[in-house]
Amino acid sequence: MSTPNGFPQLSGTCVTQSMEGGAVQDLHAKKAGKAAKKEASGNGVLTFEDPPSAGTSLNETLKLLPDELKANMKMKLVTPRPPRKPRLERAASLDEKSWRRWRRLRTSQESLTDPNETSSSNSSLQEASLSPPIRGRASPCQQCCQQNSSHSSPGASEAGSMGKSRGGTSDLGKRASEISSAFGGLLRGKAFAGGKPRLAQIMPARPLPPMELNVASHTLRTANRIDSDCVDYRHYSQHKFGRVSGSLSDTKLHGNGMVYDNSSTDSMKSTFSLLTPIRSKDVRSRSYLEGSLLASGALLGAEELSRYFPDRNIGIFVATWNMQGQKELPVNLDDFLLPTDPDYAQDMYVIGVQEGCPDRREWEIRLQETLGPHYVMLYSAAHGVLYMSVFIRRDLIWFCSEVEYATVTTRIVSQIKTKGALGICFTFFGTSFLFITSHFTSGDSKVNERKLDYNKTIQALTLPKNVPDTNPYRSSSSDVTTRFDEVFWFGDFNFRLNKDRETVDSILNQNPETGVSKLLVYDQLTSEMSRGSIFKGFQEADIHFRPSYKFDIGKDSYDTTSKQRTPSYTDRVVYRSRYRDDIHAVKYSSCPVIKTSDHRPVFALFRVKVRPGRDNIPLAAGQFDRELYLIGIKRRITRELQKRQEQKDQKSSSVCSVS
Repeated sequence: MSTPNGFPQLSGTCVTQSMEGGAVQDLHAKKAGKAAKKEASGNGVLTFEDPPSAGTSLNETLKLLPDELKANMKMKLVTPRPPRKPRLERAASLDEKSWRRWRRLRTSQESLTDPNETSSSNSSLQEASLSPPIRGRASPCQQCCQQNSSHSSPGASEAGSMGKSRGGTSDLGKRASEISSAFGGLLRGKAFAGGKPRLAQIMPARPLPPMELNVASHTLRTANRIDSDCVDYRHYSQHKFGRVSGSLSDTKLHGNGMVYDNSSTDSMKSTFSLLTPIRSKDVRSRSYLEGSLLASGALLGAEELSRYFPDRNIGIFVATWNMQGQKELPVNLDDFLLPTDPDYAQDMYVIGVQEGCPDRREWEIRLQETLGPHYVMLYSAAHGVLYMSVFIRRDLIWFCSEVEYATVTTRIVSQIKTKGALGICFTFFGTSFLFITSHFTSGDSKVNERKLDYNKTIQALTLPKNVPDTNPYRSSSSDVTTRFDEVFWFGDFNFRLNKDRETVDSILNQNPETGVSKLLVYDQLTSEMSRGSIFKGFQEADIHFRPSYKFDIGKDSYDTTSKQRTPSYTDRVVYRSRYRDDIHAVKYSSCPVIKTSDHRPVFALFRVKVRPGRDNIPLAAGQFDRELYLIGIKRRITRELQKRQEQKDQKSSSVCSVS
């Protein structure tokens, strides 16, 4: 057939045959055996005597391009006619169902894309190509077409071969076969899908993480935070410690059906992260009292230090107070030991007392009661009425060496040792500490005597004794402060202001904030330290508080007696370090609310850098004053119960009064 313009008209119908339709196969065999020899006299159309089979007729007719048609104007094409009574709809719908079932299995691996559009930026999308499909895998449509062509009658095959033998028909047959293959691949991608394009399979770059049910709340997960070195305890134990699974491993818990979700497992992992597994050979080689030289896994090593102090800095509270020998102790020490300015308590508390109260044990109990159950007293020493107590967080007592102390008396004639020095030293991880509290000679004009007290102290204080020096090459036998990494010296140094009482009072009354800097110009200690005659290598934080001496007991006024002593900065805290910038002063102040003495307590907060150490030192092995700890905690509980009872009594009395 041809159009009114003289061009041949193309039409075709793809008929899918079923293996079950025997009658239809006979019908096609008869039609294929007939030769359609119909020639047109002047229309330039070639008629094929043997039409192609039904499986390839559409591919040969649809894919003829206009240029190729112009070159074959003398050929006459015959459109194959479909069966008059197509009874294959049921078979086609069955194939369609099987095709859709097959596609559902691959839905999770394939996606949709448009061949005309560009691929995504990550090259995960691929265009649908018309290249010949893989021969090893054929779609149901191709299998159906192959079955139809294979079940065609012999006459049809012979007619196809006769048509190809003519001039030009062999090329057309080859072209038709290529187009047929491409069209089959296109049908595989678009058939039974409404013409929608498809995406290529996307493979992940790495294995996807396992999905697990976790019903633990955010608070629980935060409370049971897993450390970075124990994120996956099972993996950690397998590869580092060679322990495949424990009696309570994740695999056994889930395998036995003991847990349904992961909250219990997370809690168990957090427990393991707090207590790092120890290798058996480490347990065998360590004595704990004097450890072995382990390069890794050492008790005082870098791994353990980073576990407790990731930034390798600890907070230290250092305080000094001249109690004036008063028997009465302050009712509350919270404002002294636990100031409100810093948000957190410190890791270590060192308190030195001059002219201490007669009952030293009661003083220590009060300190333990105030600091509470989180702290234990590592060590305490006394030299006459000079007291020093060292409290540390209970979790850190295992990382301290043996504690040593020594004393120096500067006033030999006196039977009661009121003047002198007391030193306590120990090593924390790999950093050695020395704390000295002193009470120097009193008197406004006795500056030289105070310098002699200082020189005698640094020469006569015999420390350390058994604990090795961390850096002996930088030590001096004539100066005890050079034999330790970090040194804190605090006490009643008794240095005064070289100014009369009236001038000092006028400066303090004019402007208390700027008056402090004006007073320090007349300070004896500041002047001597600038000359280098005392406390060589030591530093002092900036002073922004009023003079700590001399007050009327129980009042905020300075000495109103007949002596009219000049207010002075007698109570000080100075420090030095072997390494630059190891000690950072956070706060330096006094506690004006404690008024039981003529001196106000003075304290300083520091951030101190700590270095890892080796286990070749005598360890304290967790020593602390257990009896003091129990008494202090009982006192604390009793005090809390009394407060609650008082509040309850107040509420009941107020209710009765209203009624």
